[in-house]
Amino acid sequence: MTGALESLPQVSGPAAYAASDAASRGRRFEEGRPSYRSEFQRDRDRIIHSAAFRRLEYKTQVFVNHEGDLFRTRLTHSIEVAQIGRSIARALGLNEDLTEAIALAHDLGHTPFGHAGQDALNECMKDYDGFEHNLQSLRVVDQLEAKYADFPGLNLTFETREGILKHCSMAHARELGEVGERFIKKQQPSLEAQLTNLADEIAYNNHDVDDGLRAGLIHIDELREIRLFNDQYEAVCRRYPDLADRRTIHETIRRMINLLVVDLVETSQSNIRAANPASIDAVRHLEHPLIGFSEGVREANLELKRFLRTHLYRHYRVHRMSAKAKRVIKELFAAFMEDPRLLPPEHQDHTRLLEADQGLSGRARAVADYIAGMTDRYAIAENRRIFDPATTS
Repeated sequence: MTGALESLPQVSGPAAYAASDAASRGRRFEEGRPSYRSEFQRDRDRIIHSAAFRRLEYKTQVFVNHEGDLFRTRLTHSIEVAQIGRSIARALGLNEDLTEAIALAHDLGHTPFGHAGQDALNECMKDYDGFEHNLQSLRVVDQLEAKYADFPGLNLTFETREGILKHCSMAHARELGEVGERFIKKQQPSLEAQLTNLADEIAYNNHDVDDGLRAGLIHIDELREIRLFNDQYEAVCRRYPDLADRRTIHETIRRMINLLVVDLVETSQSNIRAANPASIDAVRHLEHPLIGFSEGVREANLELKRFLRTHLYRHYRVHRMSAKAKRVIKELFAAFMEDPRLLPPEHQDHTRLLEADQGLSGRARAVADYIAGMTDRYAIAENRRIFDPATTS
C-alpha cells in the first residue's frame, strides 16, 4: 500500500476515544506491568512468538500451499492487514499497537485449506456445537497455546481478545464471560477492533484479485466490468501506457487499496465527529459502528466481493482443490474420533482431559483443535500416514 494516506492529515497523539493501557480491562490472569513496552505491545509480541502464528506461513487463503510460492498465505495476509490497520489507526488517532495485535491474531484459529477446511470441520462438528474459526482464534490465545508457566494460553488483554472475536452466537456469547457480553448487550467493540475488521476485508479482497490474476483464474477483461477495478486500471493505463502487465496490475491494486483506505478514514472521521464519543466506553454504547465506508464506495466494494465469489472462489479449479481438502479433513476427523490412539501422544493427553470433562463432545473438540492447528502440507501428510499403508509414521 505504498503511498496510501499520503494526503491525509495525521492525528497527533491518541484520541480520547482510543484504547489505552490506563483504561484497559486487563488480563484474565493478573500480571505485573511490562517495563519497556505497552500492554498492547506485549500482546503483539506474544502473538508473534506463538506456534499458531508461525503455522500461518503454511496455511492458505484461496490456494493450497503447494500450488505456488507467490500466493498469499495466512501469515502474509495477517501482516498486510496489520500494515493497513496501523495506517488507518494512525490517521484516526487510535491505538496502533492494539490494532496490530488484533490484526496479527485474527486468523490464528483458521483451519488448513482456508474456507474449505473450515466448512469441512464445521460439518464434522455439527453434532458437537460446530466449528468457527473466529471462536477458535480466541480459543488458541486463551487455552491452546502452552508456553507460559503461570497461565494457559497467551493471557492477552481484554481489548485484544475483544477484537479477535468479530462475531459470535448468543449461545457462545453466554459461555465466554466478559468478552462475550457485548453480543448479549448489543454493544460495539473498540474502534481499533472495528477498523481491523475492515482492514481485513480490504486486504483479502484486493490481494485475492492479485492472486487470482497471477493464477490465471480471473482475467483483466472480466475485472474491467467491476467499477472499483476499472476506474483505477484505466487511470494507470492513461498515465503509464507502456508499463509491463504485472506492474500495471500492481499499480492498479495499490490504487484500489488506497482509494478504500482514504474513503474509510474520511468517512470514519466524519462519523466520529458526529457521534463525538468521550471515551472507549462511550464508543461501546453506541447503536452503530463508527468505522465504515461511504455508501458509494461500500457498494463498489460489494460489487468486487460478488465478482470474486462467482469468478474466483467458485472456479472449477478452486472447487476441485476444495473438494480434495474437505475429503482430507473429514477422513482425519472420522479416524481420530473412532480411535484417538492414532493421535500423537501430547494430543492424546489433551483428548483424554477434554473427554473426561465433556464426554464425546470433549473428544470431538480435542480432535478439532488438532486438525485446526494443522498446516496444509501437514494435513496432507497426516492423511497419508493414517490411510496409506506404504507411508511410514
